[in-house]
Parts: sequence; structure tokens; C-alpha cells
Amino acid sequence: MEIGVSVWGLIAATLSALILGFVLIVVNGPRCRKRAVGFFHPFTNDGGGGERVLWCAVKAIQELSPDLDCVVYTGDHDASPESLTARAVDRFGVVHLCKRKWIVETTYPRFTMICQSFGSVYLSWEALCKFTPVYYFDTSGYAFTYPVARIFGCKVICYTHYPTISLDMLSRVHARSSMYNNDALVAKSTLLSRCKIIYYTIFSWLYGIVGSCAHLAMVNSSWTKSHIEKLWGIPDRTKRVYPPCDTSGLQVLPLERSALPAKIVSVAQFRPEKAHKLQLEAFSAAIKKLDQDSPRPKLQFVGSCRNEADERRLQNLKDQAIELRVEEDVEFHKNVKYRDLVRLLGGAVAGIHSMIDEHFGICVVEYMAAGAIPIAHNSAGPKMDIVLAEDGKQTGFLAQSVQEYADAILKIIRMSETERLEMAMAARRRASRFSEQRFYEDFKAAVQPILCHT
Repeated sequence: MEIGVSVWGLIAATLSALILGFVLIVVNGPRCRKRAVGFFHPFTNDGGGGERVLWCAVKAIQELSPDLDCVVYTGDHDASPESLTARAVDRFGVVHLCKRKWIVETTYPRFTMICQSFGSVYLSWEALCKFTPVYYFDTSGYAFTYPVARIFGCKVICYTHYPTISLDMLSRVHARSSMYNNDALVAKSTLLSRCKIIYYTIFSWLYGIVGSCAHLAMVNSSWTKSHIEKLWGIPDRTKRVYPPCDTSGLQVLPLERSALPAKIVSVAQFRPEKAHKLQLEAFSAAIKKLDQDSPRPKLQFVGSCRNEADERRLQNLKDQAIELRVEEDVEFHKNVKYRDLVRLLGGAVAGIHSMIDEHFGICVVEYMAAGAIPIAHNSAGPKMDIVLAEDGKQTGFLAQSVQEYADAILKIIRMSETERLEMAMAARRRASRFSEQRFYEDFKAAVQPILCHT
């Protein structure tokens, strides 16, 4: 009952905020807008790829238009202009948001996606009332905020890492496939599956309407571009800009490395969608196919735990390794420092990735830059953008099933040193296509027409 009350209260507050915001705009007009870019990024301390995009975008904007101020809307109240400026350059400000709880996942045990979306509307209203820029730039994927920014008279720019809802999600519910984002209880029930299809269909329709309010939509991969173009219907305003991958420290690692034992690294948070269980099963299947006198490889899991649920998943993996009788061949490295990650990547002959529909796949790029041959899931970013031939040379392997992963592991282990070095060199050349410099070039080319015609 409390959940229902809070949801209706949120919707009522959101509608009230929109009406008030519209009245303010009508009364005050465009004179209230500051010649600045406001970056909507409520979580500035996440330390992930999204935060890297934010700071690279700030830097690119300031290089392209030195006369523009930059402001970040954040809910991190320990963030100060001085601390954040250390990650950007000058002409920089911070707007603190007090209503971030309305976009926090744990606030909504049910109907999380739609409630977070309405919550973001409320949060963006707070942001734009406090500071109204000429350019509103969303770097966190909150598409429901775009109509609000348009009401406030802003030019809307976004960098979308992945669609909030995708056509693949809809198809899985139709097929009643149980996954991390489709509970087994729902998948087994015809009634619940039909209800979820209706929910997803309505949400995707709404998502298409709000997304189409963007004047420019930058996306991080071909897979994301394909989905956004279908959902938002603005292909002429949708540009692919690969995310900035800082691989300079990995590119200098020696490609020559010991293959006794062959080390296979897996870098990912211990989250359900990362499918670590599949990797462990594939590794076990590969070992069973080795000759008795062949040296056994090592599988090294490297990742972080966000909460108790992740800790339990990590323990379950350790238990599974014992059940599969490979506990002596598997290592777990939790919350390692970056220098330790570089050391592990520098000693690996292969890197494994198994997330379905990973929108891009920065870890796969890192494997390639470090000289570890990637074994990535045969879908989305890795399939469409990353693990492609370079100068006619194979750069890695794509797989889906346990057997396909096991076969790829065996192929790499059994490669001659010459074959491995040839593929590793091609993979490293491929990884250089996703550098920070490439991001700056493509980003500036995409935003310049909007900045110059306002």
C-alpha cells in the first residue's frame, strides 16, 4: 500500500512540477537561460565508463566553445566545484540536487523502470529551476527529462550508453525466457508474461515520445544506435560516438608472455547479467578436453562487489568451482587496485566476456589493448563493433553457448606462440580505434553544428 501511495504521490508531484515549470517559463521567458551547458549526471562518483564520458564531454565542450560555462547537476553532496574541476578544466560549476532519491532503484521494489523515469522528471525539474542553461546535456540516460528541458527552452543533447528498454527485452518476455531482467516466476506464467508485455509496450511507446525530444542523440555503439533509431524515430539526429577508452597504459604491455600455465582473465563486477557461471562451466568443459599430460590453465576472476547480493554471487561462484572440481585452477580477485588489474591483464593470454547484449564492452577493448585475445559474447557491441577483423586479421573469438566458449578457450591454449602473437597484435591495433582522441574528434564533429547555430 505504501508503495502505491508513494508512486501516486510521485506522479502528482511530477505533474505539479511540470505545470509550475511551464508557468515559470512563460512568465520569465528566455532571459533566464544562462549561456552554459548543464550536464545532467546525478551520480558523479560512480567511477565507471559513464563518468569517463562525462568528464571527456566537459573537456571537449570547453575546447570547442571556450565562451560556454559548464555546470554539472549532481546528487553527490560531497562534490564541490574544486573536487570536480580536478577532473575537468576551468569555467566549471556544480548544482546540488536534493531529490535524487526519486531515481534510486531501491526506492521502487516494483515497477522500477517507469517509477525511476517519472522520478527523473521530478529531479530534472529541480535541476532546471535552480539553473537553466541554453544547452541541457544528459549523460546518464534519463530520457524522460528531455520534454522538461524543452519546456524550459533548452537545446537537448544526450549521450546514451544503452536504451532503458530495448526490443530484445520485449522479445524475451514474448518468448518467456527467464533472465536477470525477466524473473522466472513471470516467465513461467502466461498471465504475468502478458501483463509484462503490456507494461513494456506502453513504456517503450512513452520512451519513444520523450526520446524524440532530443535535438542530438549520441550513442556509444552500433547496437545502441540501431535500437535508439527504432524507438525514438530520429535517425537524422542520432550519431554513433564510441566511448573514450583510456588504454594507453595497456598498449605498452609486452605481447610476449608465459603460457605455462595459460591464464584467462575475466574482468567484470559480480552482477547477475555478467554471466560468470557460464564462464566457469565453459572453463571446466575445456579442462575436461585437455590431454592428461597437458598443463592446466588458470581462470582469474577480477571484479568488484557493490553490495551483499554481489558478495553472495561471488561466494556461489567459489562454491560452484568446488562442485566442478576446478577450485585449484580458479582465482578470485575482489576490488583490486588498477595497477594489480594491469598486472593481471599483462599476464593473460585471453580475456573472457559473457554478458548478453552488452551495449559496448569496454572490458573487451581493454583485453585487446593489453594483448589478451578476447572471447566475447556473440551479440551487441562486441559482435558489431569490437571483435572485428583488422587488416584482414582475426582479432578474437565470439561465442554464445558453454561449448562454444570451451572450444574458443582450447583454440587459444593450443595456439603456437607465433599464431597467438599475430592475433594479439591485430587485436591491439583494433583497440586503438576506441581511444580518447577518437572520442574527442567524433564528439566535437557531432555537437559543433548545434553549438554554432544557437
